[in-house]
This record gives sequence, C-alpha cells and structure tokens, in this order.
Amino acid sequence: MSANADDDRPPRPTASPDDLLRWAESLAGVARTGLGFTTNPYEMERFDEILHIAADIRAAADEAHGPDGEHRSPEEIRAEWLRAVGSGVPGYVTPKVAIGAVVGDDKGRLLLIQRSDSATWLYPTGWADVGYSPAEVAVKEVLEETGIRCEIVRPLAIIDGLRRGYSRIPLYSLVFHCRAVGGELAPHPQECLDAGWFAQHELPSPLASGDQWIDHAFAALAGNDTSVMYDIPRSPVWRQGAE
Repeated sequence: MSANADDDRPPRPTASPDDLLRWAESLAGVARTGLGFTTNPYEMERFDEILHIAADIRAAADEAHGPDGEHRSPEEIRAEWLRAVGSGVPGYVTPKVAIGAVVGDDKGRLLLIQRSDSATWLYPTGWADVGYSPAEVAVKEVLEETGIRCEIVRPLAIIDGLRRGYSRIPLYSLVFHCRAVGGELAPHPQECLDAGWFAQHELPSPLASGDQWIDHAFAALAGNDTSVMYDIPRSPVWRQGAE
C-alpha cells in the first residue's frame, strides 16, 4: 500500500447538472406514477418521500445551470409535480412529445425559424397535438410557423431531448424530412422572430444545438442515404455519456 492510501482509490465519478436533471425527473416520474396507481397509504408515503428527494435534486440542478436557469424551491417543484398526478393509466408519467420538420427547397436550402422564446434558430417544431398523426403535426407546424406548405419525405430522427440537452423536461422529439411544395414565407408573429431559407455555408446564429443535427439534415436534403438518427442505448443506461 502506498504512503497515501487515498492515491490508490479510483477517481470518484462526477455528476454534471444534466445528470442531476435526468435523475431528478426520472425519480419524480417513478414517484408520480406510483402515486397514480397505489391505494396503499404506506406506499403513498414512500413515493411522496421519493418526490421530496427528487425535488431537492432538481432544485440543485437548476441552481447549477446558473442565473439563466429556473430557480424554484424544492417545495415549489414538488407541488407542481403533485398537481400533475393522475389516477391509473392517466397517472402513468411519460415524456412529452414534440414534432420537428427539416424542410428543404429545390435549391437544397434548409427552412429555419428564429424562435420567439429563445431567439435561437431551429427547424420548425411544436408539441404533438391530439387528433393528428406525427406526420400531420409536422406539416401543420411548418404551415403555421412559416407559411410554407410541405410534404413528408420520411422520418429523420427520434431523439431524447432531455438527454441531448435540447430540453429541461422529459421530451421525445420526432423529426421528419420534408419537401417544400408551395406557400409564401410568412413567419408567425407570436412564435417566430424571423424565418428564412439557408444554405449550409450561410447558417444564422445562434443555432440551437446545430453541431448535433445540421450535417445530418443537409445530408438528407442532398438526397444522401441517411439513416434515422436515434440515441444509442448507454451501457449501463444510468451512466451519462457512456455510449
């Protein structure tokens, strides 16, 4: 043994703010689902205690994201989660679903909007609406946000927004490759600050997480045989970044 036994110990794993966020939301999902299904008062107490712990972790994650992040007390977070607890199947907590559209024109340019909530540039995207298929939502969102009519080419990506840092809530994003077929560019006055068509060498800034998707998007627009982008399962799944 060395003179300093601490030197022989493996380095302790560190947790990033994104790790804390994912752990908090996962624990809260388990607890809220349990509360939605159980009628046992002892189990309800245990699930509520898990929710308290998850709220502490979530508050720490928000604080670690700095002044631009959310800053709520653990009790405020827990209260918000409890308000969303349902009963039975409605109480089973699942990620929300967003639909995106990578739209190209006949010049190979990409349709982007500047979001009014963040001022970042991204492809048109919105929440999945009840009564519409994912592909129908994609077409509808493009028309509503930009005035452009499009048709679906094929699915392009199925990704976990929380894992990739796109979102701070549990969120799956389904993205479609689309082709513009008509319409006139007219950014939605409430949802967009601006909108436009861009070649890859003239992209606007700031571009939301562009390093993760822009090459894949333009490869699809160019007609290349691109696969559907998805998140490779981690091993083990609870190790952030272990692909």
